Amino acid sequence: MGFHTASYEHIKQGKVTDVYFERVIEALRTRGINPFVSMEVRASGLPPNWDWAVLAGLEEVFDLVEGLPVTVRAMEEGRLFMPGEPVLSVSGDYLDFGVFETAILGLVCQASGIATNAARCKLAADGRPVISFGARRMHPSIAPMIERNAFIGGCDGVAVVESAEQLGEEASGTMSHTLVLCAQDERLAYELFDEAMGPEVKRIALVDTFQDEKFGALYAAEVLGDRLDAVRLDTPGSRRGDFLEIIREVRWELDIRGYGNVKIFLSGNLDEEKILEYNEVADAYGVGTHISNSPVINFAMDIVEIEGNPMAKRGKKSGLKQVWRCPQDGSRVTVPARIDSYSCPVCGDFMEPLLKERYARGRKLIPDPSPRDIRSRVLEQIKDVEL
Repeated sequence: MGFHTASYEHIKQGKVTDVYFERVIEALRTRGINPFVSMEVRASGLPPNWDWAVLAGLEEVFDLVEGLPVTVRAMEEGRLFMPGEPVLSVSGDYLDFGVFETAILGLVCQASGIATNAARCKLAADGRPVISFGARRMHPSIAPMIERNAFIGGCDGVAVVESAEQLGEEASGTMSHTLVLCAQDERLAYELFDEAMGPEVKRIALVDTFQDEKFGALYAAEVLGDRLDAVRLDTPGSRRGDFLEIIREVRWELDIRGYGNVKIFLSGNLDEEKILEYNEVADAYGVGTHISNSPVINFAMDIVEIEGNPMAKRGKKSGLKQVWRCPQDGSRVTVPARIDSYSCPVCGDFMEPLLKERYARGRKLIPDPSPRDIRSRVLEQIKDVEL
């Protein structure tokens, strides 16, 4: 029977749509009505405690509309945006693209949520590596989507083999509890891992399967010596107690025995608040559910112009818009798109327009950046924001 997912072909054919869009099309066609419209995508608000978010999912949006006679203006993928700012617009005859509203929103809503949570974790980690561990919490067919957006949002690596291959990166991971359990002895597990893995694989020993974390870390150091890169603590919540004190104890015992070069890698139910707490002694993090189960960005896609005339439903501002940003002080302003230049109200310098025409006449006008380039863009921007 296969997996319960929509095929690429059906999504491209517009079958993944809310039924009322099919009914809109049927009704309009009965009278030959097919206006030229412009629709904007914006989020009036963000999830609680988020002052900014990362735009993601555009590459798939451009794939979706490929061949359609529409024009797409958008911010670049990986751009930070604020509540109320339009991030994307589509213009064309309504019957040519209206059926794709559901899919367009689905592509950017979830991807942007994942990328934003990844960026928040990376910002909290203050330069420490963050690896995406959350694919197992979601349907396997969307694992590459989850991990792509975790990566472009700032994660330093992803765990799933297929995801890494699509990104052009090496998969990241450590030892598993399964190996230790099958070996039935932690020391033997460390030896087996060391013997089987090539020199390019970091020796990161999982130290809490059978042992107290402190003694597990010392066993790993004794077995692997200078080859041990890090110890990983994945202690379940029921056994953590004062987890920060446990980590401090592991660090102390490693240091006092001359293993100061061995790093401490943490995983298990982490989020940005816990990362901030553990930064005192942790060197790297594996974040799973918090990223893969990120809240979606509640984007809406609304008509703002019909036949070139400003028109929108109640509660929405009519007319296409432009978001201007000052490269000097970061000031932002949203104004009608017809305004072709804008000076910063703070410093007076010229501001840059963030929405640019990226697709027209059936093809992309600007090549897709690589995931690594998008990630670099995100990392540069989050230097100037706070959690």
